[in-house]
Amino acid sequence: MVDRKRPPIAVWIIPLLIGFAGFYRVRQSPGFEMYRAVDIVQLLGSGVCFGAAMVGVIFMLRRA
Repeated sequence: MVDRKRPPIAVWIIPLLIGFAGFYRVRQSPGFEMYRAVDIVQLLGSGVCFGAAMVGVIFMLRRA
């Protein structure tokens, strides 16, 4: 039986694999060395905020 309190492991593994694939693709681009650390931190922060907002919207829609 599936434990309803804990999400399945695929909920964590699939986004991680997609994220690593995207990071690998960006890392292989020739202009990657030109990015500044400030730009990378800003992109990571905004990505986290967009992800949290998307999860919030999905939870809100599931409860409606």
